[in-house]
Amino acid sequence: MPKKKRKGGFADVVRVVGLALVAAAVVKELRTPADEREWHGKLGFVPYELRPPTLARFKERVWAPDSDTLVGPRVFGVGWTVNLGRVWTLARHTVAHD
Repeated sequence: MPKKKRKGGFADVVRVVGLALVAAAVVKELRTPADEREWHGKLGFVPYELRPPTLARFKERVWAPDSDTLVGPRVFGVGWTVNLGRVWTLARHTVAHD
C-alpha cells in the first residue's frame, strides 16, 4: 500500500515556529559578548532556556507545589511548561473542599 503524502497542519506550524525561536535564541546569545552570555532569557515575551537541565531547575519549574505560578519557563528549550506540583496542590485543595 503506497504511503499518502502528509499535509501540513497545525503541528507543523508549531514545529517550525519552535525551531525558529530556538534559532533566534542561539543567534541572540552568540551576538552577546562571550563573557556576558547567559543562555537563558526571553525573546519578546517567550522564555528560552538553553543551559543544560539540572534537577534543581526541574523541581523549580515542573514540581513546585508551593509556587504561585501554574505555567513557567521550560526546563530546557523555548516556551512554557506546566508546574505539575501546583496543579496537584490545586486539585488536592479542590477535592478537600468538596
